[in-house]
Amino acid sequence: MARIAVIGAGTGAMAAAARLAVAGEKVTVYERSASYGGSLGRHEHEGFVFDTGPGLLHLPAVQRDLFVKTGKESLEQSVTLTQVDPASRHLFADGTAVSLPNASRAGVATALDGALGAGSGARWSDFMDRARDAWDRSRRPLLEEPLRADHQVLGSDPYPAVRQRRLLRPARQAATVAEIGAWELADPRLAALLDGYALAHGLDPRTAPASAALLPYMEQTFGSWYVMGGMRELARAVYERCVARRVEFVFGAEVVRVVEKDGRAAGVELAGGEVAEADRVVLGVRPRPGLVPGQQVGGAGDVPVRAGSGAGAAGRFTVLLSLRGAREADAVHRTVVHSARGAAEQEAVFAGRVAGHPTVTVLRPDDPATRPDAEHEAVTLTATVAPQGPVDWRDAEVRQRFADVLVERAGAAVPGLRERILHTEIRTPAETEAETGAEGGAVPPPALAGADGGYLHPGNLTRLPGLYLAGGWAHPGGGLPHAGMSGTLVAGLVVEGDSFRGSR
Repeated sequence: MARIAVIGAGTGAMAAAARLAVAGEKVTVYERSASYGGSLGRHEHEGFVFDTGPGLLHLPAVQRDLFVKTGKESLEQSVTLTQVDPASRHLFADGTAVSLPNASRAGVATALDGALGAGSGARWSDFMDRARDAWDRSRRPLLEEPLRADHQVLGSDPYPAVRQRRLLRPARQAATVAEIGAWELADPRLAALLDGYALAHGLDPRTAPASAALLPYMEQTFGSWYVMGGMRELARAVYERCVARRVEFVFGAEVVRVVEKDGRAAGVELAGGEVAEADRVVLGVRPRPGLVPGQQVGGAGDVPVRAGSGAGAAGRFTVLLSLRGAREADAVHRTVVHSARGAAEQEAVFAGRVAGHPTVTVLRPDDPATRPDAEHEAVTLTATVAPQGPVDWRDAEVRQRFADVLVERAGAAVPGLRERILHTEIRTPAETEAETGAEGGAVPPPALAGADGGYLHPGNLTRLPGLYLAGGWAHPGGGLPHAGMSGTLVAGLVVEGDSFRGSR
């Protein structure tokens, strides 16, 4: 029985902890905050309950596999999952609106034809066929295997872009999300739909590789799911599964250093000076200066991570609204209000400025657990923004002014919104940074193939023997499914050794 120290109690780290405990290891999780869950936070106010992180679950097979492999109770026996249908409603700048059904390629095509005009559905379906090809080509090395030392194999973009011939000019092929929208989808509304998927994951459509087509493919193929009681319930279920497998949790325990002895990870040092010895250490948080000896985190080679690190990183600005008045019977769970100035929004966000006309996601769960009674409603507004630092999100005037912009734009999705507001809670990258320790409150994007490997994350296996990386800042990146996969990969590497190549 090996002693495993896990740093952080996010969902990826807890997934690794539960799997390792089932394998017979003695696992202790050290969490700097007072609770578990990482980004899956919760805010409560006078009977209103809000998720402060992801509002929907995509690719639930990752969580289902975790529960199957770590106990008798399935995911569905631990939480109540409901499919969100329609999966989303989209309001475009020209006034066009379309509701997309959940996990139905044919239904999406029909809806797009009806709202945007004949041929729109076929163009989107053709794009999704190419996205499926990219998924088939990259799924295993990108998502289901530890990052290989020759990670350059993921440097080529798996998306089969259409070769477009042009009169008296060289042929061209889309290499970025924005180019797919402009050249292949050929409708500003379809382009805005695609851009919205990238932006929601903290990616700049102008530079994100075409392989980001995997993001809408995954959602529209595997569906959108909501956990009744709020997404925080998923974190609770994973935590309780860990406890049932005898994982020990130490909250309020900030790890300041991974201890190295005889050239390998040998434990963790806490803020009070206490050293907890361990045979192996799993780092489930973003590495920061001084935490890892020599910053030996690039075990799969020197991965040039561009997405979500340093300049160009993105954060989340969230407005939690307690509303008077009942939710309409035909209200949609998720509405995306697209910007009329998408390029200007992207330029502002990724240049470290406040966007004047942001894309806003409006979440309106039909869940009695989120409101004091049927005559009230809890609504969450979210926009992708520049991180803390380039923008001072602690400035009360900046916070309030941007919150007002989000409320104004969300009024297109929620009738009489401003007049219904009882209470407003604003959360910015400044709060994310304070609560998670992530520099600037940046949110990790998922890993992508292409761009010479620039959108990969550091590998789960590091150059320091005995130290492993899990969670959104490690391979295969951010988002609930990806973080869960990282936990699976780390557990496999610890139990089966460095030659582990993923489950088959």
